[in-house]
Amino acid sequence: MKHSGRAFQAALKIIFWTLAALIGIFVVGFIAVVLLTFAWALSFFLIGVWIVFAVFTLYFFRDPTPRVPVGPGLIVSPAHGKVDIIDQVDEPQFMGGRCQRISIFLSVFNVHVQNAPIKGKADYYRYNIGQFLSALKTESAEQNENLLLGFIASENGDKIGLRLIAGVIARRIVPYVKLGDEVMRGERISLIQFGSRTDLYLPLTAKIKIKLDDKVVGGQTIMATFE
Repeated sequence: MKHSGRAFQAALKIIFWTLAALIGIFVVGFIAVVLLTFAWALSFFLIGVWIVFAVFTLYFFRDPTPRVPVGPGLIVSPAHGKVDIIDQVDEPQFMGGRCQRISIFLSVFNVHVQNAPIKGKADYYRYNIGQFLSALKTESAEQNENLLLGFIASENGDKIGLRLIAGVIARRIVPYVKLGDEVMRGERISLIQFGSRTDLYLPLTAKIKIKLDDKVVGGQTIMATFE
């Protein structure tokens, strides 16, 4: 008969397209489940990474109270770290010429709070905008962003200079003191965020008590004495 089977073909066409739509919905749903599972796993991974970061940040910004030594003429370490330079340099800005320098490298595992090396008055304050070379490089003292603090010792009027130097990771020096402030030996005076370096400038008459590669504790290790 004429047009025989067309209704059946129409039925098959409807069944085919509804099946195609169902398969499409299934594929989209499967992709959504995979993406959701991935996003769920990624969220747990990111939470884990954040927890590690938070714990390390708390560890990095720890701030122990130093056991400040008592006695006349003592100059204590301004930072926690390793002494990698002991020499003589010209520091004209505050020291006014030739002086002794003790340089301390601070790794990311060291305490990054700095301490006053002596009891005295903050008599010089100069913030220098610069680069962010690795603090492992000695030239970072001259080229990196740094803060030069100068102190006049209450004990004898001698000058003690302190240069806080940002490193390749460190992007901020946070001073706690300002010009004219009176500080006590071992008092917290600043914070350098992440790897950095601290240079201590001493008069030529000061007697150095530490040696290269010594590990020092801020506000506690005796670096030198006034002679």
